[in-house]
Parts: sequence; structure tokens; C-alpha cells
Amino acid sequence: MPLDNLLTALGELPESEQRDAYLRFVNFAGDAALRRDGGPEHVTGSCFVFSPEFDRVLLCFHRKGQFWVQFGGHIEATDASVAEAAQREAREESGIGELVLLSTAIVDLDRHDLHAGFSCEAHWDVGFTAVITPDVEIEVSDESEDVRWFPINELPANVPTGFGARLDRVRSTSMSLIS
Repeated sequence: MPLDNLLTALGELPESEQRDAYLRFVNFAGDAALRRDGGPEHVTGSCFVFSPEFDRVLLCFHRKGQFWVQFGGHIEATDASVAEAAQREAREESGIGELVLLSTAIVDLDRHDLHAGFSCEAHWDVGFTAVITPDVEIEVSDESEDVRWFPINELPANVPTGFGARLDRVRSTSMSLIS
């Protein structure tokens, strides 16, 4: 079921080279695309967490990657969709049990190669958004070294290449979901 759900959600995105590459990969790999053990490249789900005013973003300092990034990870057998996996990962990594996705609409696609600290070669990341007040209690998980709110215009120096521009696109897309 998650595979059909993902293919439908990808098909609803505007046509682009990136969307088409995702569709090719998922159609070619089938269910294996959604499993960590399905091959060296697979789909992951991530969640960008914003404040209600969209002026702050909650990021985690990724233990393996050694950079600040949105929450996310692998799809588990119990996840009914990639969106559900993204929400679960954000809850686990932030400690915010009441965190709920703003929408199940995909707001970001980002395929990235991984370095030797990872057991896989690449993640085909599918991003979603959540909004929650910054005064919520957060908790650092075993996968992160830190979890912290940052003003949108004052991101830390150690974020992945292109993360600022990507965050701007995600923020804009996410804001349009509530207007």
C-alpha cells in the first residue's frame, strides 16, 4: 500500500525532471524502494518542522552526518505511507509526541548520495511539513546530538550544501498549503 500511495502522491506533483526521476526509480525498484534492505538506494521520509509564523525551523544535529538538518529516516514495515514515516521520525527524533503533519502533500524531493558513515549509498528523500509552537518541550534522540530552533534567516553554518535554498522552497510551498 505505501508504494501505491507514494506513486499517487508523486504523480500529483507538477511535472519536473526531479519528479520524473523519482517516478522512474520507484517504478523500477517497486516495493524494494521503500525498504532499507531493498538495495543501496531507497526512499526515506523527512519532516521540516516550522513555527506557526514560519519564521523559525526546528533542526537536529545528525550524529552520522555531522550537520544540522530536518528530521527523517527510513520507512518501517508498520508505516502506512512515506508521510506517516516522516511524521514518526520527526516525533522520535524531536521528542514531540503530539507533532502532526500540516498535510500529506509532498513539499520536497531531495536525492542525496551518502558517505562512508552510512550503510546505504543514496537516499531518495520525500519531504513533508509540520507546524508547532516553539515553546513545546523537545528531547534529543539517540540519532541526534542536538535539537534546536533556528530563525529562518540565521541557519547554522554546518548545514548540507544548498539547504538554505531548499528550506526557502519548502517554507514557501508549506505556507501555500494553509492559505
